[in-house]
Amino acid sequence: MTGLVYKSTGSWYTVKSENGDFIECRMKGKFRIKGIKSTNPIAVGDIVDYELDETSDTITGMIHTIHDRKNYIVRKAVNLSHQMHIIAANIDCVFLLITVNNPPTTFSFIDRFLVTAEAYGIETILVFNKIDTLDEVTLDDQLYMQHVYQEIGYKCLRVSAVEMKGIDELKEIMIGKVSMFSGHSGVGKSTLVNALEPSLQLKTKNISEQSKQGQHTTTFAEMYDLSFNARIIDTPGIKGFGIVDMEKEEISDYFPEFFKLKDQCKFNNCLHKEEPNCAIKSALERDEIAWSRYNSYLKILEGDDEHYRTDTYDEERKASDKTRE
Repeated sequence: MTGLVYKSTGSWYTVKSENGDFIECRMKGKFRIKGIKSTNPIAVGDIVDYELDETSDTITGMIHTIHDRKNYIVRKAVNLSHQMHIIAANIDCVFLLITVNNPPTTFSFIDRFLVTAEAYGIETILVFNKIDTLDEVTLDDQLYMQHVYQEIGYKCLRVSAVEMKGIDELKEIMIGKVSMFSGHSGVGKSTLVNALEPSLQLKTKNISEQSKQGQHTTTFAEMYDLSFNARIIDTPGIKGFGIVDMEKEEISDYFPEFFKLKDQCKFNNCLHKEEPNCAIKSALERDEIAWSRYNSYLKILEGDDEHYRTDTYDEERKASDKTRE
């Protein structure tokens, strides 16, 4: 039998059968998928083959095959630098939720996420959430951040789940697709899902006043069917976003504004650091490339894993203020 994985808790998987039934399944043995070293070989969004076990009181299943994925998005596994964690598979569109200060989302975090999505061929839309909470200063920060990414070509939305602003536009994009919501804890993923589909009543929590960070409400990635012909994968909040399986020479390919210019560099293997006649550095000096993006590129190139810290946000805010001056 074939089904779609809707939830993964690490040892059990909720699979929706072709006739619409939900079956709790386990994994048969150990999976090795084309050399992928993953902490979770089966992910939400996977299409799997399974066998029913009707010998127990409740019907369960045993997954024995994972179908080829059209794509998946990964990040470095926590405390396991040589392994990856697959966040979700077979995604049509990712919505990265961003909040300016409630909690703060850094340029570096956004760029790491976008680089990974570009590498795996997944469309990403930036959703600036909680716009109802912005004051004059934070509104300026949000609009500047939005400007940076719109200039590159990324679609950006401004949303307030509380005031239902931007919800209709978001729904329109999601129709007929499997979408994923991602971002830091506390950016409002579950609240936004509830705004899209109030009947789901997902649990939500307030931001911690002490740390200004979100508190985990979503423990495991889970897919939901929505009433307007769409599916959404709600994921646990993530702090840092470690990059995996990228050679230094290919990293700039996943910065679209770098990729457009790299053939104009003097050297084919230019890393855009100290090399002479570098088109990327020349564009940077002409303010045609944002310094925040170049700084993110250098951090990824140097293997500096980004961790979610408010001081990182403060540093970036000062840098962006200087750029705008």
